Amino acid sequence: MKKWLRYIALLPLLLLIGPLSMAAGGEDINLKADWRTASRDSAGIAPRAADTPEAVAQIYAARAFGWRGAVAIHTWIAVKPASAASYTTYEVIGWYAMRGGSALYVRDGAPDRRWFGSTPKILVDLRGDKAERAIAGVKAAVASYPYKNEYRTWPGPNSNTFTAHVARNVPEFSVDLPPTAIGKDYIAGGAPFARAPSATGFQLSFFGLAGVIVAAEEGLEFNLLGLNFGIDPGDLALRLPGIGKIGF
Repeated sequence: MKKWLRYIALLPLLLLIGPLSMAAGGEDINLKADWRTASRDSAGIAPRAADTPEAVAQIYAARAFGWRGAVAIHTWIAVKPASAASYTTYEVIGWYAMRGGSALYVRDGAPDRRWFGSTPKILVDLRGDKAERAIAGVKAAVASYPYKNEYRTWPGPNSNTFTAHVARNVPEFSVDLPPTAIGKDYIAGGAPFARAPSATGFQLSFFGLAGVIVAAEEGLEFNLLGLNFGIDPGDLALRLPGIGKIGF
């Protein structure tokens, strides 16, 4: 019994290995960065609205700013209806809520702006009719998000709570949010049970502090105090805190 207790006591330390290794030299992680000078320029990875008449619906992710980037990513959603002249981006940003405003930020313009120096990656890229269906779902899901004026870095609700909420209500996205999307397991409304963000399985979560996802896209993923770890048999990949998803 004492042996198992020692293993359990060591587990939090083992989960911190990934974040510590990222802090020591992870890509796009600058612990000394100044938000006032960090780049918010377009990364040039989104299709130009003027050159893309079809509808587009995307989900982006970039390392969080400063020390948070060693642990977590920031995610957002961008849409462009057919023939639209620009994109509309939906995201949740903490400092707006801290200043008494709405955490939900909606803007038009480049959807692929760097997140204060961190280069974004596209997690989902839908086009045409499927994108049009997703866009209709996005509008309804954004309207139903219950934490528009709230933000908490850990365990949520935060930017990843918002993206996961939208994804659960827009099955066309079927997004595998990485284990570094801390806050994705904070289920809107406080429900302990919900569909996985990928819409290919289900999850059990206790306010984002502990739980499990079992789904075709995510595989088997455990959450302990917001740090996620598991295995994705479909992609032959490990899911690790701080590091993310590593394939073989």
